[in-house]
Amino acid sequence: MEQTIFWVFAAYTLLLFCITFVTSRKADSKSFFAGNKKSPWFVVAYGAIGASLSGVTFMSVPGWVEQRQFTYMLTVLGYLIGYVLIAFVLLPLYYKLNLISIYEYLKKRFGSATHRTGSFFFLLSRTLGASLRMFIVIWVLYEFVFSYWGISFPLTVFLFLILILLFTLRGGVKTIVWTDTLQTTCMIAALVISFFLVAKQMGLSGMGMFNQVVKSDYFTFINTDFSSRLCWWKQILGGMFITIAMTGLDQEMMQKNLSCKDLKSAQKNMLSFAFILPAVNFLFLCLGSALYIFAKKEGITASGDDLFPYIALNSLTPFAAIVFIVGLISALFPSSDGALTSLTTSFCIDQLKMEEKTEWSKKKKTNIRHLVHLCFALLFVGIIIFYSEHRDKHLIDTLYQIASITYGPLLGLFAFGILTKRKVNDRAVPWVCVISPVICFILNNNSQAWFNYSFDFELLVLNALLTCCGLLAVSRKAE
Repeated sequence: MEQTIFWVFAAYTLLLFCITFVTSRKADSKSFFAGNKKSPWFVVAYGAIGASLSGVTFMSVPGWVEQRQFTYMLTVLGYLIGYVLIAFVLLPLYYKLNLISIYEYLKKRFGSATHRTGSFFFLLSRTLGASLRMFIVIWVLYEFVFSYWGISFPLTVFLFLILILLFTLRGGVKTIVWTDTLQTTCMIAALVISFFLVAKQMGLSGMGMFNQVVKSDYFTFINTDFSSRLCWWKQILGGMFITIAMTGLDQEMMQKNLSCKDLKSAQKNMLSFAFILPAVNFLFLCLGSALYIFAKKEGITASGDDLFPYIALNSLTPFAAIVFIVGLISALFPSSDGALTSLTTSFCIDQLKMEEKTEWSKKKKTNIRHLVHLCFALLFVGIIIFYSEHRDKHLIDTLYQIASITYGPLLGLFAFGILTKRKVNDRAVPWVCVISPVICFILNNNSQAWFNYSFDFELLVLNALLTCCGLLAVSRKAE
């Protein structure tokens, strides 16, 4: 079985390299950073599904069902509201200013220190988030494939990063837009096929399995307990702001949108994606419920992130194992390649000011871009290996907690810039953006003991509000 899975992995990777070769011909900095503004909106929308879901969704959302039931769908409803706001508020702003890096807006609105601060928080957020998303996929592939060949986990991580580097180093956004399309197709196919295979193993049809899901205790959408993390209004509000922050204020997600030829195309992409994503997440929750129903019947104790891989690789047919691995690989590459490209873009544009360095030759800019790309890849390796020693059972929970802390200042900066006309003390902004997350971190760790209240997604909103209050304190009326 391990050999079969290995060759499936090799064949899939080869196909990605073929797409990379075709799309990266005559690639330059414009195609790397912005895809030459020629990406078809429907291709970007479809591919963004895979990039948004990632390996964490593929494994953690099904495993999350035991803890949260279907209350996650209210979060997804919040996502939908957030995507609409991005389409009609943020995208027009980005296209009007003709931005490559969205954090250039902060420079135009506030100043250079704010610009670099916003970029820094994105770099921090995306580096941590992407590393953890990659970890969960690489860990499973190591456990069930690469360890069979005697390859250590650190070496497995290193090999994967080399692969990702090879098909993103040249083509950038132009390549990613098209590879994400393939990978989204494979991920959704793996999701649907896995559901039917679980049903078949239980002697049920697809509809029969769905009826079992509906009748189960997992099929619960509404939680009215105000103090609970799962309270319905927290889910909707948190989902909306998580989307605005993690998509609308995230260079990786916006970079692909900004590669469309015009604003109208980018809005079509965003709205199409917004209405497709809830259906896909619903399927993931259905699969999670089916997996737990199957696990109880078979006496399987695995749960959380371990549930899906354990059942797919140990309790179903060899075909199910292959389907799972293909879906997992498809979930790995969209999140990691896009992250590397967006991090490289933000660092080069926002921190190094590469577009302003007219004295630099084209060759020098290319060499620096490659070096930055490589450095972020090595940073991923270090974080993934470190996290392997401190693994959490529900990785998606960890990711959202990190996002609430690190994306809060970004949400506050953009909200203050768009909703007010006040001028800030540019040099004081970095201090505001550090103090706010620190306060939220302390509150998150002590709120249950102090107030008998557990924060969830709304911690992001509080973080942004504190940032806005800080900015108000260091600002004055525009003249």
